[in-house]
Amino acid sequence: MNEKVTAYIEKKTDWSKELITLRNIMHQLPVEETVKWGSPFYTNGGKNIVGMSAFKNYFGLWFIQGATLKDEKKVLINAQEGKTSAMRQWRFNSIDEIDEKLIKEYVLEAIENKDQGKVIKPKKKPLIIPELLQKALDNDSQLKENFEAFTLSKKREYADHISEAKREATKQSRLEKIIPMILNNVGLYDKYKNC
Repeated sequence: MNEKVTAYIEKKTDWSKELITLRNIMHQLPVEETVKWGSPFYTNGGKNIVGMSAFKNYFGLWFIQGATLKDEKKVLINAQEGKTSAMRQWRFNSIDEIDEKLIKEYVLEAIENKDQGKVIKPKKKPLIIPELLQKALDNDSQLKENFEAFTLSKKREYADHISEAKREATKQSRLEKIIPMILNNVGLYDKYKNC
């Protein structure tokens, strides 16, 4: 049992009984328990299979390659329509909704799909630097050099962080927050990588 998963469950006091139930189901399957993106995660053969999480109004499972599942019971949803093509989420509102047999079937199918190489790869979108960030890069050579040294995904995280803000004041505030991070060669989400 992973201590970080135990700690995660203990923090989610509203859903701890439900998360323990899901965890016990996972422990009966051929998966390894870990933490990724700050949440409990289950892998098989080093590949991500299913995550477990709790939110204010629900708890659930999220399948990295959920779109490859048959989903005959229609329990999966795309929680980030337009952002993810493969990931699917299974939400629960009470412990009574947990169907152990069905969960096992879905996880085993996800493992089988992984073994067969059934994968939906994300579509590559072009990197679009928002005007506000571009001006900051153009005006500071060190900032630009550090930004250019980042991987494409880290550059995209910063660009999206600015462009997804609706108000100009929010965009400016976000820019001011990320400039020191870029100058220190820190990715926007680096703090979550060792959770």
